[in-house]
Amino acid sequence: MTSDARSRFLEKLEAAWNAGVFAKLTLSEYRGVEKGLRNGYGRAVELREGRRLSMVWRYATRDVTKNFTLEDAVASFRSTLGADWESARLFTATGDWTLQCDGEGRGKLKASRPTFSVAPAIEHDREKQTAIAVEKAGWLTALGVTNAQGEVRAGMAPKLRQIQRFAELLGHLLDESPLLRDRRELRVADMGAGKGYLTFAAAELLRTRGVTAGITGVEVRPDLVELTNRVAREEGFPGLRFERGAIGEYTPPEPPDVLIALHACDTATDDALALAVRTGASLILAAPCCHKEVRAQLTPPPVLRDVLRHGILAEREAEIVTDGLRALVLEIHGYAAKIFEFISPEETSKNLMLSAHRRARPEDPEPLRKKLQELMTFYGIRHQRLFTLLENSAAGVAS
Repeated sequence: MTSDARSRFLEKLEAAWNAGVFAKLTLSEYRGVEKGLRNGYGRAVELREGRRLSMVWRYATRDVTKNFTLEDAVASFRSTLGADWESARLFTATGDWTLQCDGEGRGKLKASRPTFSVAPAIEHDREKQTAIAVEKAGWLTALGVTNAQGEVRAGMAPKLRQIQRFAELLGHLLDESPLLRDRRELRVADMGAGKGYLTFAAAELLRTRGVTAGITGVEVRPDLVELTNRVAREEGFPGLRFERGAIGEYTPPEPPDVLIALHACDTATDDALALAVRTGASLILAAPCCHKEVRAQLTPPPVLRDVLRHGILAEREAEIVTDGLRALVLEIHGYAAKIFEFISPEETSKNLMLSAHRRARPEDPEPLRKKLQELMTFYGIRHQRLFTLLENSAAGVAS
């Protein structure tokens, strides 16, 4: 029964808290009466009064933070879990626990392996410094993310979180780059810039760091190019411009140091990655989507046939294989690549980021080429656009 499952879940929470292995808590599938409330996220913080469970209540247009003693939190959860919240997950260093309830109050508690190997260090509850100072960013207002008072507009809170996360991530990756970390001048290309949210975020971040940046956003839709160029002029970004063009046809006037391609559909991501490699970009950031090319070719190997006969699993496998192939191709061409979650999957399913740093000393590509061919053969993949584009480029140079 739900009451038993809920009680056992709360017992696990108390035990993890008291043993010092608590990592975090998430609440989802809200069914209560508070308008706009979507999720809850809990972490341990250290206050002058002692250790507290800090809960962030995420609404459609704002976040609200409240700090609880464990006793107060447990008392609240006894009445809300299974009623207002249909799903809760407890992360600990010894195991994860998921409470799932249905609309009629029945529920189950499921154990899984720990996501965290150690509990995160307890944070002091200080105001979080964001990468973008929202109240000073007039471009956020001009692009419809905030109102004239700097408050987030209805429905735009997820977009603002994405903007902040991107700027934070870009800052970290620049700091990690052996070729860019000390550069005071940078050239950046954003392929498929759209309305320019993340292009402006990159410009804002580099401006606050004192970096002189020439940034070009490339977008095929002329109305968006006109809009973003106007906002760039009015908001004082002299080094930022937007140009009309398709990703696969664009040639930058100067090689970019950083190339960004977020949510370029299907093989447009490959076109952008190929451009980055050809021009020698030192840092690449891509958030792929719409993995159609490999999905059409994917032939389940015998050992996976009974798994991949399900369409949704085959689709997800194609996404994994596509991005894995892209990472391998980049490594063949002298990059150190990694794939990770860019933002919470509760925000968007298109939440993976592929980043790549150009190596100062490239590794031997032949073992990687062998791995790539083995992987393509295993899945029956005959061609992959990024690999083909770069192989043709290399053949053209050789001839």
